[in-house]
Amino acid sequence: MKFSQMIRNENQDLFQEIFEHPFVKGLGEGHVPSSSIAHYIKADYEYLNAFMQIYGTAISKSAERKDIQYFNEQVNFVLNSEIHPHKNLCEVIGIRYEDLQGFPLPPTADHYVKHMLYHAHQGGVGEIIAALLPCPWTYLEIGEYLMKQYQPSEDHPFYPWISFYAEGEMEQLTQHLCERLDYFSAQASQAEQRRMKDAFRKSCQLELKFWEMAYTCEEWPGERSRVR
Repeated sequence: MKFSQMIRNENQDLFQEIFEHPFVKGLGEGHVPSSSIAHYIKADYEYLNAFMQIYGTAISKSAERKDIQYFNEQVNFVLNSEIHPHKNLCEVIGIRYEDLQGFPLPPTADHYVKHMLYHAHQGGVGEIIAALLPCPWTYLEIGEYLMKQYQPSEDHPFYPWISFYAEGEMEQLTQHLCERLDYFSAQASQAEQRRMKDAFRKSCQLELKFWEMAYTCEEWPGERSRVR
């Protein structure tokens, strides 16, 4: 069995919890609190900025041009394609995308970013991929799950979001990262493979926590009482 499929199987429990999370189910049912959506966009915008920076670190550690080219292409994908599902959510709640940018990361998102940065600076390209991979992989499977479970029509409020992640580029992105992870894991020591597994599982755990963070509008202790 390929390394990528093995660690996916090992984390089925977390994938299933993500599918069953009320925010994710709400996307399928067409009803998510506006405050939760706004909180999600604020955090995800800054999270994706960090994601692009980590691609940059991966480029600096890449020995092959095909990896440099790929990570560079993925920066472009985040900048120019992944804004579309954000804009769908903004349209649903009636808030301009620009008005939800530039906010501090909530605790969970802050921890997630620092987790990825740690592996980016301490590990090689394979370890970086292991930390990054749960983001596109869980979103791909969320999109596929919601399509199958709810069969949304084009007039569904979140149809653009669901269809974006269920089809096309996200599947190609995930497949390529799996292939490269399999390549690097085959050359890795047992200790390096353990670090890859750990990075992957923690990212899966933090993906689940990210949805909970958004749904509950998580903030740092004391922030609600501060005058903005």
